[in-house]
Amino acid sequence: MPSVRPSPLLERSSVVNVPDIVPRMEPELRLMTVHAHPDDEASKGAGTVAKYSAEGVRCVLVCCTDGGAGDILNKALDTPENNDNLVAVRRAELDKSAEVIGYHRVAMLGYLDSGMPDMPENAHPDNFANAPLDEAVERLVRLIREERPQVIVTYSDHQTGYLHPDHLRVNDISIPAFHAAGDPEAFPDAGEPWAPSKMYYTAWSKERLVLTHEKCMEVNGESPFNEEWLARDSEDHLITAKVDAGDYWDQRCDALLAHATQVDPNEPFWFPLPRPIAAAVYPYDDYELAISTIEVDEMEDDLFAGLRGEVAP
Repeated sequence: MPSVRPSPLLERSSVVNVPDIVPRMEPELRLMTVHAHPDDEASKGAGTVAKYSAEGVRCVLVCCTDGGAGDILNKALDTPENNDNLVAVRRAELDKSAEVIGYHRVAMLGYLDSGMPDMPENAHPDNFANAPLDEAVERLVRLIREERPQVIVTYSDHQTGYLHPDHLRVNDISIPAFHAAGDPEAFPDAGEPWAPSKMYYTAWSKERLVLTHEKCMEVNGESPFNEEWLARDSEDHLITAKVDAGDYWDQRCDALLAHATQVDPNEPFWFPLPRPIAAAVYPYDDYELAISTIEVDEMEDDLFAGLRGEVAP
C-alpha cells in the first residue's frame, strides 16, 4: 500500500515502494512528457524541458494523438490545402516545436484525435478516448521501458475547465503505466521492466494568471484575462514544484509559434506582453507531484531532486 505523506501540501501525493529491478547508478537523467495533441508540449512546461535538455537531460515527448480533429485557429492559415492535410501539417509543426524545445525524440502513441464530445470524431473506434485501456497503457509502458525515464510528466486526475476527452485519457493511461512499467508480470512482451521514480502533473497557477493580468493592465492598459478568468478557483495549494525556466522563455514562445495553424502570433492570450517582461513576471513552470518512489522535499525547484546522486558521473 502507498504511504501518504503527512504534509497538507503533499496530501494528494504518495511515496510508493517498487521492486528494485534496475541498477541504481544510471548513465544519464531522462525525462518523459506525455501530451494529448500536437501543440500541448509547447503550452505546458516547454521551458522546463528546454532547460533540462540544455543541461544534458535526455527528453522524450509522447504525443498520444495526431491532432486531426482540431480546428485551424490561425485564420491566416485557414486554407483548403491546410484543412485537407491537417494531420501532416500538424505533425510537421510538432516536429519543429520539439526541435525548438530540445526534445531528443518524439514518439507518437498512434491514436486519432478524439475531438470534443459533440464532434463526430468522438465516436471513431480508432480514436484515443475509445481505445481499449489495456492497449493504450501497454503502448505507453513499452515506451517507458525503451526510454527508461526517472521522471514522467503528465496531466492531472482533477482537470477542470477544458475537459477534452484526450486530455482526460492521458491521465487514465499514465498512472497505470507508471506502475506497470516496473512490474515484470505486467505486459511481459513490452520490454525489459523499468520503474520510474517520480511522476508529476503539469499545473497552471492562479498566481501566474493574476500577476500577468496585473502587468498587462500596467503596461497595456488592458488584459486578455477577463473577470471570468480571474474568478476561477485556485489550485495553487496543490503545487509542489516550481521550476525556474525564465531563461528559456524564448524557446517556449518559439515552440508555440511553430504550431502556426494553431497559434496566431497576434493572439494576446499567448503573447500578452513583450517577451522579456512576460518572462520576468512569472518565470516558473508549476507541477504537482503525483507519485514518488523516493522521499522528497515539501516544495521542490527541480523535478530530478533526489535523483541526481543516482546518476553515474
